[in-house]
Amino acid sequence: MALQRYKPTSAGRRHAELPDFQELTAVAPEKSLLRPKHKNGGRNSQGHITARWRGGGHKRQYRVIDFSRDKDGIPARVVSREYDPNRSAWITLVAYVDGEKRYMLAPVELEVGATVEAGENAEVRVGNALPLSRIPLGSIIHNVEFYPRSGGAIARSAGTSAKLIGKEGDRMHVRLPSGEVRIFRADCRATIGEVSNPDHKNVKHGKAGRVRHLGWKPEVRGTAMNPVDHPHGGGEGRGHVGGPKVSPTGKPAKGGRTRKRKKQSNALIVRRSGKGSR
Repeated sequence: MALQRYKPTSAGRRHAELPDFQELTAVAPEKSLLRPKHKNGGRNSQGHITARWRGGGHKRQYRVIDFSRDKDGIPARVVSREYDPNRSAWITLVAYVDGEKRYMLAPVELEVGATVEAGENAEVRVGNALPLSRIPLGSIIHNVEFYPRSGGAIARSAGTSAKLIGKEGDRMHVRLPSGEVRIFRADCRATIGEVSNPDHKNVKHGKAGRVRHLGWKPEVRGTAMNPVDHPHGGGEGRGHVGGPKVSPTGKPAKGGRTRKRKKQSNALIVRRSGKGSR
């Protein structure tokens, strides 16, 4: 994917760098794979805001994505590459020989017209889903399962990938996008290749209105609030924070430990680098 820059015809266009969508081959999504998507504005079932600064945005429909890739031994042809408003990566529509259509995450090098397959006997090729035991060491993978048949949950966002770096009996060592090395069962599945749209991290929206279309609202400083709304609030004039900086619930926001003391997972071999023990 390439980013498109604009002439500075306005303040919002001056620094904008947005996708050119040249890789996409379809405009309208597959209707049979659409589901209604309702918004909650960051509120839970009781109506309380649990995720601040969210709300509004453009209306969306959910695309049903096949993260499990459980249709073994049946080849499918790549029909199109499409935009999904619910995720950063592109998605691919595949049509199986038995007539069923499904959406899957689009790898970088998977072209329209190619054939993909899933299962233990599938070829090690971009877009195919195989158990980790059937994937060669050093392979770049994505959509990795935590547990067999649970559906891919790791390395699904734009431009991300994991790497299979070791085998030890029925346990596989995988380096995650965060730098962690984790143990997986050999029968957990993963898809070969890197997730599409790697330039997503370089997008510059250029104006606040485009961010509002994505469902994000302006973030208000704690010092601008009243004491009832935030620990930093109150005071005469533009007062400074008297004590250590904290979150709205009073937890340390600058260097304090926030993780609970609990037994670390036995599946974790190497923690993320530079993160310490927090």
